[in-house]
Amino acid sequence: MEKIRLGKTGLMVTKVGFGGIPIQRLTEDGAVEVVRRCVELGINFIDTANGYTTSEERIGKAVKGQRENLIIATKTGARNRKGAEEHLELSLKRLQTDYIDLYQFHGVSSEEHLKLVLEDGPYSVAEEAKKAGKIRHIAITSHSREIAMKAVATDMFESLMFPFNFIVNEPIDDLIPLCRQHDVGFIAMKPMAGGMLENATIAFKYLFTIPDIVPLVGIEKVEEIEEIVKLAEGPQEMTEAEKAYMQQLIDELGTRFCRRCDYCQPCTVSIPISMVMTSKSFFKRMPPERFFGGMVDGAMEKAAECTECGECEERCPYKLPIREMLVEHVQWFKEEKEKYGSQTKV
Repeated sequence: MEKIRLGKTGLMVTKVGFGGIPIQRLTEDGAVEVVRRCVELGINFIDTANGYTTSEERIGKAVKGQRENLIIATKTGARNRKGAEEHLELSLKRLQTDYIDLYQFHGVSSEEHLKLVLEDGPYSVAEEAKKAGKIRHIAITSHSREIAMKAVATDMFESLMFPFNFIVNEPIDDLIPLCRQHDVGFIAMKPMAGGMLENATIAFKYLFTIPDIVPLVGIEKVEEIEEIVKLAEGPQEMTEAEKAYMQQLIDELGTRFCRRCDYCQPCTVSIPISMVMTSKSFFKRMPPERFFGGMVDGAMEKAAECTECGECEERCPYKLPIREMLVEHVQWFKEEKEKYGSQTKV
């Protein structure tokens, strides 16, 4: 498979990377099978995170004996020195490796979190680990375009992971050009919009038109990666029919799709609006026991308290009907949670 230089890291990664979130939902044997099939198909870039429950351990088991042929990335959500040190050592142990190619600060999407990473110890932990050979490159992930641009401009990170697909395509105007200017590798998370897009052909052909970005796709089934690898290795020019269908999807989803920009905030009753609005994406990728027992559950409880003041809709740059969508998501969550509860009682 064709390889792409990942910015100033100099790493040559395959033009499609493997994302380790969905394998949490599988059995251990099933997860190992999926990872090994990705490697067999030529994928050399594998991404996971400390926070993805069993993902690191399963990847470590799957790639044992093939480490030198792979580029492994993981992440820490720690915002202090102690947490970053603990996460790094745990990731090395779980992945059964002496070094991590790309160590990323996970989900840095606010001024406060960027400041904590840079000034409260985590970044210095990564620098020390790099000197010691435990990590090779320092990177960052974010869901906020504003914060991502600030992070890139510091020249302290070698790659950026950020949501990008033909629906959430705003980075093409400013963030991707800024990454090029600073030679920061751009990793496109959510190429299928977190499960909202179902046509892989159109999703990946669009991304393949941008030669210096690396789409990272979460894989749960062998046939999914086989389809995507075939697209990566085949003709990539979109037909007129495909372009027309893509525009149709943009028109349909564009009015009902949260970009997680959080311009709607602050909410008068502290509803984490973007988390609620993108909960269906989490549902498709996370183990059900974690989805229904964690932060999403609390977010939905807050969403049920919406006073319908409308301030969020006035701030939303995409003019989403947020109040209506919150009601829909709360009802959907309630129904799915009841189904899950009835299944676990059987």
